[in-house]
Amino acid sequence: MSDSPAQPYRVLARKYRPTSFAGLIGQEAMVRTLTNAIAADRLPHAFILTGVRGIGKTSTARIIARALNCVGPDGAGGPTADPCGVCENCVAIAEDRHVDVMEMDAASRTGVGDIRELIEGVRYRPVTARYKIYIIDEVHMLTTPAFNALLKTLEEPPGHVKFIFATTETRKVPVTVLSRCQRFDLRRVETGVLADHFARIAEKESARIDAGAIALIARAADGSVRDGLSLLDQAIAHAGAHDGGAGAVEEATVRDMLGLADGDRLYDLYDSLMKGDINDALDLFADLHAAGADPAVVLQDLLELTHWLTRLKLAPKAAEGAGVSEADRVRGAKMADALSLPALGRNWQMLLKGLGEVRIAPSAAHAAEMVLVRLAFAAELPPPAELLRALQGADAAAPARPSSPAPSSPAPAAPRTARTGGSGASLSPRAQEKPRPEPESRPESAPDPAAAPVAAAPSPAGPASFEEVVALFAAKREAILQAHLVDDVHLVSFAPGHMEFRAGPRAPDNLALRVSRLLGEWTGRQWMIALSPKEGAATLRAQRAAADDARRGAALGHPLVRAALAAFPGATVEAVVAHDAAPPAPPPAAAPDDAPATDPGDVPPWLDDAPPDDSTDMDGEYLP
Repeated sequence: MSDSPAQPYRVLARKYRPTSFAGLIGQEAMVRTLTNAIAADRLPHAFILTGVRGIGKTSTARIIARALNCVGPDGAGGPTADPCGVCENCVAIAEDRHVDVMEMDAASRTGVGDIRELIEGVRYRPVTARYKIYIIDEVHMLTTPAFNALLKTLEEPPGHVKFIFATTETRKVPVTVLSRCQRFDLRRVETGVLADHFARIAEKESARIDAGAIALIARAADGSVRDGLSLLDQAIAHAGAHDGGAGAVEEATVRDMLGLADGDRLYDLYDSLMKGDINDALDLFADLHAAGADPAVVLQDLLELTHWLTRLKLAPKAAEGAGVSEADRVRGAKMADALSLPALGRNWQMLLKGLGEVRIAPSAAHAAEMVLVRLAFAAELPPPAELLRALQGADAAAPARPSSPAPSSPAPAAPRTARTGGSGASLSPRAQEKPRPEPESRPESAPDPAAAPVAAAPSPAGPASFEEVVALFAAKREAILQAHLVDDVHLVSFAPGHMEFRAGPRAPDNLALRVSRLLGEWTGRQWMIALSPKEGAATLRAQRAAADDARRGAALGHPLVRAALAAFPGATVEAVVAHDAAPPAPPPAAAPDDAPATDPGDVPPWLDDAPPDDSTDMDGEYLP
C-alpha cells in the first residue's frame, strides 16, 4: 500500500482512514446497531456521533453516507452496510467531491446565516445520490440562534435528507437538538486493540518496531486512533525505520521521544520514596531528567503507578491481564503487598496536587523535586487511623487535670455590668468607638451563639432528637453537612431511626442520602430520611437567632439596663449572655453618688442573696 514516489506523502492517519464499517476498530456495538438499522431500513433522519478526538467520528459519518448512497457495481443496488467502494457515489464521497454530501465545519461556520443557507438547500432533491446528506463536524460550536434556526428542519426534514452531527462536547449541544437525533457513542479503543492495529500498519509500511515500543505508543494514544497513528508516524521517522531502512523503532527510542521514564527506574524511584530515602530519590530523578524525561511526565507516571499498585492491592488478578509488563507484574505485586491503602491514597493526593504545581511553576524540575521531598517525608508518617488510635490512647492514659486554684491577687476592675433575670448585658461608655467585648462579657465556658449551633450532646445509644443529630455531626467533624443541617433543614418530623424534613434552596441534592448513610455507619442502625414538601419548622439557625433577639429584647427592656443606658449616654449593649453560662461576676466598681435609684420590686430573684458591698445601696440592689 505504499504511495508512488511521484505522489506527495500522506500521513498514516489519512492513509489508513477506514472506508467501511469493517475498518472501524473497537466500535463493535455501534457497528452492529448501524448494520442492523440499514438492513431493516430503520434509519433515523438525524445521527449524532460522540467521542474523544481522533476516535473516528468524521470517518464514521462518511461511511454512513457511502452506505446510504451506494448503488453497487451494477448501479442497481440499495442502501447496504457493506458499500462497494467502486460505484460513482462511493468514489465521489471518498474523495470529498460528491455534490449531494456536504460537510460543514461548525467551528468556522457558526452563525445563523450559514444554517439558513443550509436550510434553503434542504428542500431541493439530490442531484445524483439517493439521499442528500449534511455532515456537520464539531456541531457544539454553533451559536444558539443557529441551533434555533435548525430545530424545525431537524425535527421534520424531507424524506431525501439525512443529518449527521459529530461532536466531542455533547453537554454543549442543546437538549432540544439531542432529542431529535439518534445518538451513537464511539468508545475509546482499548490499548491492546490499538497495539495490534499499529503493528499491522507498521508491517504494511515495512517498518521494524519492537513490541514494547508499540505498547508505549498505544498507551500514549489514550484511546485515540488518530493520535496513536501520528505518534507511530513520528517514531518511524525518528528511527529511520521506514521502507525497510536499517533503523528499528525500539522502546528506548519511543521513551526518549515521548519524554517517558524507564519502567524499572520508575519503580526504583517509587521504592526510594516509600522508604524515605530522599537522597537516592533525588539522584534517580536527576538521572531521569538528564536523560530527557519531562518532570511533569515523571509525576504523571508516578500517578499511574500509584493507581496500578492500588488496583493490585484490591484485585491481585489484574496482574494476569494481557499486556501487563514483567515489571508491573512482579515488582508491582511485591510493592502493592508492602504498601497500605491509606498510604497509596495519600500518595495519589500529593502527586495529583504536585502535578498541578509543576505545570505552573517557573522551574518544573525544582517543583517536581519539592513534590518528591514531600512524598519521602510523608512516607515516614504513621497512617491516620494508627495516629488517631495513639492519640486516643494517650488521652485515656492521661491523669485528670486538677482545677485551677483561685487567684490570690484581686481581680482587675471590670466594666460596669447590669444583669437581668436570665441574661446579662455588657455596657460600654464609649459611644464613638467600635464596641470591643471585654473578656468578662464572653466567658470561655459560654458557647458562642454564632459558632455553636446546638448545645445538645449525642446520646450514647444514638441521637434521640434532631439537635443530637447535629451534635453528632459536629463531634464527627463533618462540618459541611453540619452547617447544612443547621442552615438549610426545616424539620417536619423526627423519631429515632426516622427523620423527615424540607431542604432549603442551598442544600445539596443528596443531603438526605449522605446524612442517612453516615448515621447508619455511626449508630449501627438503618436511618430512613425523607424529603417532604411540607413547610416544617424553622431552621436551627433561625430558631437560635429568634432566641437571641428575644433575649436581647428582654435585656434592653429591663429597668436596670434602661437606667444604666440613661446614666451613661452613648453606651451600647455589646452582648447578652445567659445567666447559667456566666461565671460569678467580679466586684464592680463603686457607683457614683448621684446614680438614680431603682424600685426594689424590680430586683431579679437571683440578686436577692447578693452580699452588700460598696457598689450596692442599703437594700442590696446593684446600682447601674
